[in-house]
Amino acid sequence: MRKVLVVLLLLAVVGVVAADRIGVRIAEDRIAQEVAAQTDLTRQPDVTIHGIPFLTQVVGGEYDHIEIAIGDWTEQGVTVTDVRVDMRGVAAPLSEVAGGNTANVTARTATVSAVVPYSLIQKNAPREVKRLAPQGDNLAVDLEGSLLGFRLAGSGVVELKPTARGIAVSPVSVKSDGGPQIPLAALKRQLTWTVQVPALPLGAKISEVRATEGGVRVGATAQNVKLNDLQQVQK
Repeated sequence: MRKVLVVLLLLAVVGVVAADRIGVRIAEDRIAQEVAAQTDLTRQPDVTIHGIPFLTQVVGGEYDHIEIAIGDWTEQGVTVTDVRVDMRGVAAPLSEVAGGNTANVTARTATVSAVVPYSLIQKNAPREVKRLAPQGDNLAVDLEGSLLGFRLAGSGVVELKPTARGIAVSPVSVKSDGGPQIPLAALKRQLTWTVQVPALPLGAKISEVRATEGGVRVGATAQNVKLNDLQQVQK
């Protein structure tokens, strides 16, 4: 009899776990459909609801962590890649979710990030910047051309800072390969540029930029947002 009870208990546990995993997949798919519809995406994003058990979160109407991987995002003819939305402290009452209404799902904080390709950074750079590549949190650049009446050939390092318009890029050091050494202050006026980043999901302004191998990752965080706020873009 004891063995029978153990087997029945194991089957019950397996059934609960299976139901839990099926439930989370259904919820992830429903959220993905909602996001795709609101943001006019050509494909559904990948949604991951973290935390086990899922059904306990459903009953309580609170979820610790939901990730939405959107992929490419295009605004005004400019495309950024690997767009992700990380939602923390998500409130989704069971009564609304059960009725198929996920638009009013809210999150205590939501962070959106994306990768700005180096081709876009280069496109906006002064013509004297011939090449750029990540160097820690900054970018290494090759320089060649004429500045302030002097011939410039060498290399330098530029730093990245978030701005209301996107990414500000300015030199922090320049090394000339022969010829006169132009003061850095003068070079900053000539070799500083701004890269306008396409409007991202959420109304938050970019607050973080970081050089990576694949491009410059930008990040923005908003407080107390709704799932349907994803269709909003920063102004």
